Amino acid sequence: MTSPLKQTRFKIGGMDCASCAAKIDTAVRRLDGVADVSVSVTGASMTVSHGGPLNDDKVLRQVARLGYGIVKAEAGTGGPSAKAHDHAAHDHETHDHEGHDHEGHDHGGGQKITDEAAGSSHLHSHAEPGQAWWRSRRAALTLACAAALVAAYGIGHLFPSAERWVFLAALLVGLVPIARRALMAALAGTPFSIEMLMTIAVAGAVMIGATEEAAAVVVLFLIGELLEGVAAGRARASIQGLADLVPKTALVERGGGTVEVPAEQLGVGDVIVVRPGDRIPADGEIVEGSSDIDEAPVTGESTPKRKGVAEPVFAGTINSDGVLKVRVTAAASDNTIARIVRLVEEAQEAKAPTERFIDRFSRYYTPGVLAVGALVAVLPPLVAGGDWNEWIYKGLAILLIGCPCALVISTPAAIAAGLATGARRDLLMKGGAVLEGFRRITAVAFDKTGTLTAGKPVVTDIVAYGRDERSVLALAAALEQGSSHPLAVAILDRARADKAPVPPALAAKAISGKGVEGSVGGVAAFLGSGQAAGERAGMTPAQRLAVDSLNGEGKTVSVLVADGVVAGLIAMRDEPRPDAAAGIAALKAEGIRAVMLTGDNRRTAQAIAASLGIEARAELLPQDKQRMIAELQREGLTVAKVGDGINDAPALAAADIGIAMGGGTDVALETADAAILHGRVMDVARMVRLSRAVMANIGQNITVALGLKAVFLVTTVLGITGLWPAILADTGATVLVTANAMRLLRSRG
Repeated sequence: MTSPLKQTRFKIGGMDCASCAAKIDTAVRRLDGVADVSVSVTGASMTVSHGGPLNDDKVLRQVARLGYGIVKAEAGTGGPSAKAHDHAAHDHETHDHEGHDHEGHDHGGGQKITDEAAGSSHLHSHAEPGQAWWRSRRAALTLACAAALVAAYGIGHLFPSAERWVFLAALLVGLVPIARRALMAALAGTPFSIEMLMTIAVAGAVMIGATEEAAAVVVLFLIGELLEGVAAGRARASIQGLADLVPKTALVERGGGTVEVPAEQLGVGDVIVVRPGDRIPADGEIVEGSSDIDEAPVTGESTPKRKGVAEPVFAGTINSDGVLKVRVTAAASDNTIARIVRLVEEAQEAKAPTERFIDRFSRYYTPGVLAVGALVAVLPPLVAGGDWNEWIYKGLAILLIGCPCALVISTPAAIAAGLATGARRDLLMKGGAVLEGFRRITAVAFDKTGTLTAGKPVVTDIVAYGRDERSVLALAAALEQGSSHPLAVAILDRARADKAPVPPALAAKAISGKGVEGSVGGVAAFLGSGQAAGERAGMTPAQRLAVDSLNGEGKTVSVLVADGVVAGLIAMRDEPRPDAAAGIAALKAEGIRAVMLTGDNRRTAQAIAASLGIEARAELLPQDKQRMIAELQREGLTVAKVGDGINDAPALAAADIGIAMGGGTDVALETADAAILHGRVMDVARMVRLSRAVMANIGQNITVALGLKAVFLVTTVLGITGLWPAILADTGATVLVTANAMRLLRSRG
């Protein structure tokens, strides 16, 4: 019996594109004991799966030789900082490898990097935390190479005989780090890297005397790499911005006073004080006070919610106007923000089918480019007597045109931006495959309770006989005081909302299976089912008709009897969420069929379904829901299932995409492929739209990447364009596809 695989996580600095990830993946897979490797460019992380003990030093050395900063991510170092902040900390975890005093330096609590490993990190390096990108080591290298090129032009003009040598010196400033990375990548199993294409092209240009152009090409390549790093940093910042919503400190009640402690040290059960204007530092439940809570930073909801005692609040939201005492319900490492960041980081390591195809394609594409470049350089002179210098020049230009950077980044950049955009709006998708899969959804099956509805009954109708509605509500609320039954809570909530007086009830007692009775202000009152009320007071045909009518709408009716006379009816129902009807309509507008699957009684289900304009299948057991999903799939539909409870888990697993609604249960979240954290039905349609936008973006990116290369390939062979336009085509395409992908971060749909 094989032992289960263990996982070790590392943070990586300077990794800005899928080519970087591929080189690291290939290099680490070659190490003994490594079973699998998963690299996230946007998460700046790598997870290594291994059967036995892993030699961390070998992993660190292997990756650092490629020119990337790397530290081992320590487990259990506290809350979001361990899970959510590490990926943002990679800058300071790695900058010491860039020629600073790196010897024996411990990077952010992670494992140390040896001198041998650290010494190779040159090209892919970042700014320290808080520094602008233009102050990074990479920017300094680009600037130095550009300055050397300008100086070479000046010296060459003054001393023409030295022109070749000064341009050679200028290009070596940038080429040496590039060539070193190419060599290390080749030794680690990636001989056909972008750096290798660059090195061959520049070296070839020097050999045929195009030294000036070669120097310009190196500068343009470094500029492209720098811009690529800036774009990748923006994608990371989107998730880091979410993690940074949680304040670093909290005021905790201790010993009769308050003490300021780091938020990551808060434990479940701690009581914290949140002042007006403060961000709430942890998920919790209000135990004292009430206030408007601005949840826009976390949920995107523009209108603050009034919350009071016993209501939940989330880390990162803003307390607007009242002092609150909140009991912490989740440790820092498991609060809403940390869970979002963790899920997104894991999702970014799971590749979409399109991304996997591009990865496979690029493995053959790059060697193919080398072969085409060689054939263009050699065949015309050999076969047709062409000029060797001319055709070698064209062959070298083709190597630059063929750099696969724009192509390989076209898909992961869009996927990462899409996942980040969804996460910012509490739409969590567990990987690129899930994000891509949403565009193919043709049917959505909803649970009812807690999914299409709020999950708790509310008073919908008050019908009074011989009294006003306020008096009926007051008598009913008086009888229900102290009860935790959902119907009692609904009546008390309505009385509180309507500011109805709730007088004390004397000798109040529950009558099993019938209702509750007592004396309220000298009035003998009873509140219970229609049948029980009919036994105490005669109901007129009109009153019975009213009860039947309300029951027909799927509502539960309690009848109030006062001094032996029917005084009123109170109808209650678990009402649809405010955006449920709009959410269903939005799905239909996208051409998607919507179905409600519920275990509730048929009459209630039909009433709710009619109000929402959705098909209903009622009185279903968990296995029935799973069977209904299979039936829809047999009709040729691609089905998403939305639910929030344990009884939804079988159907969530059976669906093509399972969606946990409103935080849900742990089982639902584990089983589901995606999660909508704040219970908006409209978010299902938003996920579909986001998926379609991402796939359209990928199509645009691939068209730009391959289209530009095709155009410049033809113009190069015809002799219209040369080395400069060739590298501009590659750099330009990379910048264009990255910028296009980053547009998704601004998506509001």
